[in-house]
Amino acid sequence: MAVDKLLKDEATEEKGERARMASFVGAMAIADLVKTTLGPKGMDKILQSTGRGNSVMVTNDGATILKSLHIENPAAKVLVDISKVQDDEVGDGTTSVVVLAGELLREAEKLVATKIHPMTIISGYRLAAEYARNALLQKVMDNKEDEEKFKSDLMKIAMTSLSSKILSQDKEHFAKLAVHAVMRLKGSTNLEAIQIIKKPGGSLKDSFLDEGFILDKKIGIGQPKRIENAKILVANTAMDTDKVKIYGARVRVDSMSKVVDIEGAEKEKMREKVQKIIAHGINCFVNRQLIYNFPEELFADAGVLAIEHADFDGIERLALVTGGEIASTFDNPELVKLGHCNLIEEIMIGEDKLIHFSGVEMGQACTIVLRGASFHVLDEAERSLHDALCVLSQTVNDSRVVLGGGWPEMVMAKAVDELARTTPGKKSNAIEAFSRALLAIPTTIADNAGLDSAELIAKLRAEHHKEGSPAGIDVISGSVGDMAELGISESFKVKQAVLLSATEAAEMILRVDDIITCAPRKREDRM
Repeated sequence: MAVDKLLKDEATEEKGERARMASFVGAMAIADLVKTTLGPKGMDKILQSTGRGNSVMVTNDGATILKSLHIENPAAKVLVDISKVQDDEVGDGTTSVVVLAGELLREAEKLVATKIHPMTIISGYRLAAEYARNALLQKVMDNKEDEEKFKSDLMKIAMTSLSSKILSQDKEHFAKLAVHAVMRLKGSTNLEAIQIIKKPGGSLKDSFLDEGFILDKKIGIGQPKRIENAKILVANTAMDTDKVKIYGARVRVDSMSKVVDIEGAEKEKMREKVQKIIAHGINCFVNRQLIYNFPEELFADAGVLAIEHADFDGIERLALVTGGEIASTFDNPELVKLGHCNLIEEIMIGEDKLIHFSGVEMGQACTIVLRGASFHVLDEAERSLHDALCVLSQTVNDSRVVLGGGWPEMVMAKAVDELARTTPGKKSNAIEAFSRALLAIPTTIADNAGLDSAELIAKLRAEHHKEGSPAGIDVISGSVGDMAELGISESFKVKQAVLLSATEAAEMILRVDDIITCAPRKREDRM
């Protein structure tokens, strides 16, 4: 008995060859989309939303571009996910990972067309990935012991990471900022302690690093503008007039004097609350919510600096760096942990006044103030700097460094080629394909710089046949250059993550032979 119809009306199913083609095409289209952003001469993309406000974003960060896309194709979604994970895990290499996965699938498609089973391709890819990683491991440099060399390694990594971004013109300045900020963390990968403030105006060169904490708020009227040896209470509590907050409560009075009594009672209640807060022995009170004029007046009389409406991000970070805790009730002063810092003062950046906390409890904390022509430039500068900070904080922990500029891919491709020659059977075709896919990254770097990639890759391959060659693509002079001399370095952790994530994603998409698209369940009309 033949089954006419298995799935419901709106569901579709694609089988075998068609399913595989749909997966390959989707994944390769995504890879081609971000390919042009790779390398020091990569171009930017404008992402415009058609929703309210028509917001515009200009970026060349692979993960940001892919996160903003709404994609139908299931295989393309897998690639978007690996670039997100790469961004969360190591911060950089988000474009490389997608380009490599796309190339692996492009090569696999040719192999499948010659009747090689996907499982054979997968086992070949696995073997090749492991071999490539080991080849790279043998060539890593580790200068953890020598502090001067290690710092120069970090500077090189930061400059390499920034050279493909908007900050490439002032990469030395920003690399110094990033290295300085990460060295203060003393090995922690918690970037919470590094605050980035964006202030339009000036140029990117005017950006600076401040050792301390800056809160983007003004100091109230009649309050002390400068406090030394500050004891800070960070709170999240309502400091507007305490109204009778009971739903549906109505108070009827028979004369105006009773209204005055109620208002007096409200004020008294507020005064008691302020007295309780001052009893903590503080001279600075930072609240997440509004502080009305009356309590502000009381704080000013007591010589306490009261800062209202510090956004949640601000008070979370302030509590972290000053060593305090966020309080909501004030009945037991002995249980509340206060924050401390040496000096609080008002500073000017551009046209704006901000509050500066220096000498904070947590010595690792610092603030990077970014200046720039417009909000779009600042947003992109923040993304670029964040990438560099992530890579540096990871490198401080895992200090292995490799050269950049297509050098790691050439080293891996050479090793994988040698493996293909010694592997019998159809697997060797897959291993050879893996080596061709690895070459896609230096090829793309050259193509994006408008160079003759075929010529350059052939030269590079010849160079790499000499033992221990440091050759890579120098896009500035448009030829093969010495990466060690040019100071182009990358973190081993980033390269390893790119290699393994791309191989796993390609493997996952290769396994697919059936795509079933289901319509969402409809709600039944309940009458």
